[in-house]
Amino acid sequence: MNVDDAGTQGPDQDFDLIIRAQRAVLPEGVSAAEIGVRAGKIVEVATGGAVLSGAASADAKVVDVDESQVLLPGLVDSHVHVNDPGRSEWEGFASATRAAAAGGVTTIVDMPLNSLPPTVNVESLDIKREVAASKAFIDVGFWGGAIPGNTGDLKPLFDAGVYGFKCFLEDSGVDEFPPLEPDELRADLAELAKYDGLLIVHAEDHSVMAEAPKNSGRKFSDFLASRPREAENVAIARVIEAARETGARAHILHLSSADALPQIAAAKAEGVKLTVETCPHYLVFTAEEIPDGATTHKCCPPIREESNREALWQGLVDGTIDCIVSDHSPSTAELKLLDTGDFGAAWGGISSLQLGLSLVWTEAAKRGIDLAEVVAWMSSAPASVAGVENKGAIALGNDADFAVFAPDEEWTVAAAELYHRNQISAYDARTVRGAVKQTILRGAPVNFDEPQGPLLPARCGAPRKGLHRYSNVPRAEQPLAGLLCARKVAQFDDAKHSGC
Repeated sequence: MNVDDAGTQGPDQDFDLIIRAQRAVLPEGVSAAEIGVRAGKIVEVATGGAVLSGAASADAKVVDVDESQVLLPGLVDSHVHVNDPGRSEWEGFASATRAAAAGGVTTIVDMPLNSLPPTVNVESLDIKREVAASKAFIDVGFWGGAIPGNTGDLKPLFDAGVYGFKCFLEDSGVDEFPPLEPDELRADLAELAKYDGLLIVHAEDHSVMAEAPKNSGRKFSDFLASRPREAENVAIARVIEAARETGARAHILHLSSADALPQIAAAKAEGVKLTVETCPHYLVFTAEEIPDGATTHKCCPPIREESNREALWQGLVDGTIDCIVSDHSPSTAELKLLDTGDFGAAWGGISSLQLGLSLVWTEAAKRGIDLAEVVAWMSSAPASVAGVENKGAIALGNDADFAVFAPDEEWTVAAAELYHRNQISAYDARTVRGAVKQTILRGAPVNFDEPQGPLLPARCGAPRKGLHRYSNVPRAEQPLAGLLCARKVAQFDDAKHSGC
């Protein structure tokens, strides 16, 4: 919606940064805005033509956003595999956070795998934080991992500040992060319910996968058949049942099967504490267009048919799906087997951390979806799902994280120019709409030469006030602000490679 009424928020302050924009995406809609920033925080917002009441300090900086551009909140990507330490040849905190910043992302939450050691206890979390501290160009938080036998580590990890816990219901592709059996899933959810912890689930069912055709060779159709929709549908049903029984919070990662949308919607309407994400690759590509041998496009669960893609878009619009995150899951070129194109043996993961906003906006605009809606799916929604406080919205008291976005600028992706470590991209040579022109972190432009992103110290366990994450209220009736999301050798099973 548009905001027409002039008004100001916030007390008088001396500002060290003032940003003026003819169009800014605010919690209440799109409006002209002046934003006053002090010490990295938003301290005043004037909208609809009003001016700030506070005074600028003597050395205050002023940013005037070009009228062709839109001021956005910094995006929040809660599904990123940095793989550092241990597999830093795949990615690393420096390269990943640079890529994120170039794409308008000011906060990432790092997955507990495929780093070595995986983040399954406090000791491994401390190791990862030590590695990340000197390398992060934006803010970084961390997920913990839930694997067989570490239920006793969940509460210490929670107290140490992880945002929740990731588990697999099918082989992860790396030996050090095995999947949970159904009784272990239920036991961990019961444990997390005691302190309102969140379990985030790679939902593909092992038994269904075992009965599916084996995955090998160059044909994408064979790979798709090896990871059928039913594997997701059954696993999601199991998560819903366990969340219902325990009262715990559960989140479905990288939803690919649109067949699961009705059961997800029904569970939410019933009051099950369930949230769901999907990813740019499921919203951009279709199975019909992927050439045989194009292992750049392998991810797990897989990209599905055009009708499935359109159903996922509808799931976003009606609120069944809460947010869009990258599932940035890179590897070396050698592991993608670009020479043989063998989908069965190649690593499964798509790198898109730098590209997500442009990719999603390109497709959304074709479908008549407003930029403000896209931004909510990629900022306030993932921040709410993960419980990342003071992020994802241009609002009083939040960190002064912004992206300046030119929504009508078209450009062509060149994989060799991307910031992530291995310049492999399923999107190479693809023309997209919308370009990030500047990213501001805590009131300062991101410096791509000097790391400056702090590590986020803790998570907010309970839902943020006003964010009805489990509501079945239609999205059109919700306020925009409430739209909900040192070892080198890799050892993994060539036949599995879930990886994300």
